Amino acid sequence: MTSSREAPYKVGSSTAGDQWNPRTTIRPPRSYGRVARGVNEDGRDIFSVMRNSRIAVPCLLAALVLAGTLFGRAKSDIPPHGKAVVLFDGHDLANFDTFLKEHGLNNDPDQVFRVENGVIHVSGKEFGYVITKKEFANYYLRAEFKWGKGTYAPREGQARDSGILYYVQGEQKVWPRSVEFQIIEGGTGDFWMTDGGAITGRDGVRVTGPPGTAMKIDRIGKGPWTNVTGYRDPVGELDKPHGQWNLLELVAQGDHVKQFVNGKLANEGSQAFPASGKILLQSEGAEVYFRNIELFPLKR
Repeated sequence: MTSSREAPYKVGSSTAGDQWNPRTTIRPPRSYGRVARGVNEDGRDIFSVMRNSRIAVPCLLAALVLAGTLFGRAKSDIPPHGKAVVLFDGHDLANFDTFLKEHGLNNDPDQVFRVENGVIHVSGKEFGYVITKKEFANYYLRAEFKWGKGTYAPREGQARDSGILYYVQGEQKVWPRSVEFQIIEGGTGDFWMTDGGAITGRDGVRVTGPPGTAMKIDRIGKGPWTNVTGYRDPVGELDKPHGQWNLLELVAQGDHVKQFVNGKLANEGSQAFPASGKILLQSEGAEVYFRNIELFPLKR
């Protein structure tokens, strides 16, 4: 989702970590019948060094923790949860309704939404969405997306745009009251609060979407953004290159939410309103594909 009104709130900051360049070089094993041993730069046996050092093991553990912080989320970021509720089985949209701005509920004559080869193909040629028939609260959601080629009026030539709206409540329209996990070139992971939806960002500032429109909180570490097709964030891009699948993860734990893009925390907020509701996938002027959409109820 994009809006002519840009929110003045930009949450958080981050810098890319330096890549870890180990000082020791591990040589290949000399034979398959023996345990491979490592040799460091001065020729000493690495295991001997570790046995004789009181700080080697703590330093190794610290390095592992740092690597996990730099290159992906920790397991602890995802709360204990139950078995998956499969929202999309790769065959049909039986768990969803469709809504199109020009055609209304469950009337899709031009097949804006269709299932092809186990994925949901969204043409993007008309504004609308597929929306779950059931409401959900307290869950861990996983979904994958990738961009197609087309962009269409009124967003032709602009950054490819879609989104997962959650905690959706109220009447079916473009766009209903909700919190959004934004999917857009150069800005995947932004929050959008729509039509009364609200959230308090990491900086403690509460943002509420005005009636009939929306307000945004930028993702963590977001750089400058330009609304053109193919745009990539020069500072902190989280999407993979065009045409590759991206993993989105959402932890909706009561009124506290976290959004992850390809394993990295993109946004976090609290005191979400609403804090339960339906889930929808947008068609917003760009061709996009979705697959492997699963919801895991959180354990109490």
